Amino acid sequence: MDSQINAGSWKVEYFVKKMPTLSKPLLIEGLPGIANVGKIAVDFLVSDLKAKKLCSFFSYKFPHSVFVNEQNLIESPKIELYYKKFKDPKKRDLLLLVGDVQPIDEVSCHTFCEQILGVVMDFGCTEIITTGGIGLSSLPEEPLVYATANDADFLKQFKVKKLGVATEIFGVVGPIIGVSGVLLGVASRHSVKAAALLAETFSHQMYLGVKGAAAIVKVLDLKYKIGVKVEKINREIIDLEKEMMAKTQEWLKEMQTGGSEAGAKLKDPGHSYIG
Repeated sequence: MDSQINAGSWKVEYFVKKMPTLSKPLLIEGLPGIANVGKIAVDFLVSDLKAKKLCSFFSYKFPHSVFVNEQNLIESPKIELYYKKFKDPKKRDLLLLVGDVQPIDEVSCHTFCEQILGVVMDFGCTEIITTGGIGLSSLPEEPLVYATANDADFLKQFKVKKLGVATEIFGVVGPIIGVSGVLLGVASRHSVKAAALLAETFSHQMYLGVKGAAAIVKVLDLKYKIGVKVEKINREIIDLEKEMMAKTQEWLKEMQTGGSEAGAKLKDPGHSYIG
């Protein structure tokens, strides 16, 4: 822990002795949301690519709770930024935003997005991808990935047939709430292109959207040639789903419509979205 910077209500703590020099870095965000689709996807990238921790973000707006880990010790909520510098000069380097929580209110969400944008722009970042899930009332067999963006030309890049991404998202979801949505708006004000990749998943608080996460990782790998082992996350899906399928029918029976969970205001009762 080499340096700390206070930025309004956010404290940024750096974990590097020397700031890395990155080549055209792309920021990929994956914070918790519905079925934790985005978090699973970007956590997988951090692990598979052996990315290095750059800095962490702290705020007194974090939830008033701690986690108990497998060693029976507590861990405070965290949001962290990792980086991956590739040896291949043809590849874009990556900045990977992961964490246990999202900012808990409107003000902290906007200030956090301004803060993270300032950090990544200092490394020359001009494009951002946010990730998340679109919640369905039933389990999707083959999750479809949707894309939206703050720039029409950037969105067109995801219409390439080989990516298999749906870009006709209007009418599927309403407002995108949380960092996955707000970051696109904040980026637009700073002339930074940003897109959201949202994968279909089962909308239940106990469900883990591993299939949706795998679908997003596949799109990212096809578009940016990251070089991750997509088959590895596919194997994990098989093992995890075997364990979870017994519970799924119980969850389906327990599900209730509506509720106070943060997320998109539905236009189609079969879809919902939380950043």
